[in-house]
Amino acid sequence: MSGRQVLMKGNEAIAEGAVAAGCRYFFGYPITPQNEIPEYMSRRLPEVGGVFVQSESEVAAINMVFGASACGVRAMTSSSSPGISLKQEGISYLAGAELPALIVNIQRGGPGLGNISASQGDYFQATKGGGHGDYRMLVYAPSNVQEAYDLVIKAFDKADEYRTPVMVLGDGILGQTMEPLVLRKPKARRFDKGWALTGCEGRAPNVVKSLFMGEGELERMNLLRQKKYDRMRAREVMCEEYMAEDAELAVVAFGTAGRIAKAAVRLARERGIKAGLIRPVTLFPFPDRVVQKAAKTASRFLVVEMNTGQMVEDVRLAVDAARPVGFYGRPGGGVPTPAELLKVFGRELRKI
Repeated sequence: MSGRQVLMKGNEAIAEGAVAAGCRYFFGYPITPQNEIPEYMSRRLPEVGGVFVQSESEVAAINMVFGASACGVRAMTSSSSPGISLKQEGISYLAGAELPALIVNIQRGGPGLGNISASQGDYFQATKGGGHGDYRMLVYAPSNVQEAYDLVIKAFDKADEYRTPVMVLGDGILGQTMEPLVLRKPKARRFDKGWALTGCEGRAPNVVKSLFMGEGELERMNLLRQKKYDRMRAREVMCEEYMAEDAELAVVAFGTAGRIAKAAVRLARERGIKAGLIRPVTLFPFPDRVVQKAAKTASRFLVVEMNTGQMVEDVRLAVDAARPVGFYGRPGGGVPTPAELLKVFGRELRKI
């Protein structure tokens, strides 16, 4: 199957990427606009000797992922925004027990039930630790179908490498977009899972837990996790820079908004407007240094998001008042067009 080109929806590509990565256990519950993921997995996993379970709820699904991961296998769940909210306690438990897992969020409009249109309203939830406690996850934000497939494979490897839950954060547009996809067979990587609950097998029993009651024990565990998150910051940043070298206006956008902003930057350049794009692929760790580098040459920043302003806070922290940072957002399912953004670019440049 390596190198074969097919036509797939983003949701299907995410599911096939998980299978290619060796995931054999999926636990989930239906919610639009991510339903093609569990639908695909319900058919595909039995073909490769895997197990698909439609759980009775999102809460049940994330706890099934916890149990499967504790046994040392690759497991995942997927949902859309309200369903991810229900999974937050379990995600915190995964982080606390240092268990690898993949969580996919194909975002919809909110808050509440909202609507089924694409949105980026879950950035805070994904990057700041949406559940309780002091933890982070690696968060990948693909902007096209090929990237979704590739990043899911990478996410499983990184989950095992760091013993952490990892999130792929998409949206309804990515999930429903159909594009050509090259199915690449990943290189198999081996990870030591001596911590897994595989039966004693002549050794002392393992214990997987997130409850640490000894004097100072939890503080020590949290400080060790912080060192792990610092390693992620040092090693795992991914970011696309497009025409950013000489940009007067540095546009920062992720996911679908990043794809639209890239088209708007091309239009701007055709009109002699010096705009450039910074598209974070990892939302945590955030590409602070890329933004800081751009602040040395760009006169102004513009953050474009499909929400009321979330990633813009991380951009402002990275810029650290060195340059003005503007914001343009479309919340609740609103999607900007390249022509619309081109007008916004003009307004922002007039402020320089």
